[in-house]
Amino acid sequence: MSETKQEYFFPARLELRLDWGEMDVLGHINNVMYFKYLQAARVQYWETIGLSTLLKGVHIGPTLANTSCNFIKPLFYPDSIRIESRMEFIKTTSFGLHHRIYNSQNELVAEGHDVVVLYDFKNETKFTIPTDLRDRIHAFETPTA
Repeated sequence: MSETKQEYFFPARLELRLDWGEMDVLGHINNVMYFKYLQAARVQYWETIGLSTLLKGVHIGPTLANTSCNFIKPLFYPDSIRIESRMEFIKTTSFGLHHRIYNSQNELVAEGHDVVVLYDFKNETKFTIPTDLRDRIHAFETPTA
């Protein structure tokens, strides 16, 4: 019996140019830079769903609990990349993001996963994800026909 891989919708897209200074001594983009790219995609996703403005000024916001990256192919300068992101899960106080990084030849070069927790920095405790934020995420993640 053959197993089919489920294809997911990645609604968020971010294009970045690779810089010469991101190379290591071996001439390819340093692995640390992939985490910088994931961060850029993560923050763009937060801004797109309104997380940055929704909780502004109330000492509540996202904090990164975990991040990982599976390196598939090296990146080289000069090039550009496209990062696609989607919501992987939503729990009571946390959510997960799944990212895919593609080079300019449309080859998958890396996949990343983040776990983000909403946190009340004033009271030093986790914060329940508000219903209106869940609604924004659902609307953004739902493919349009």
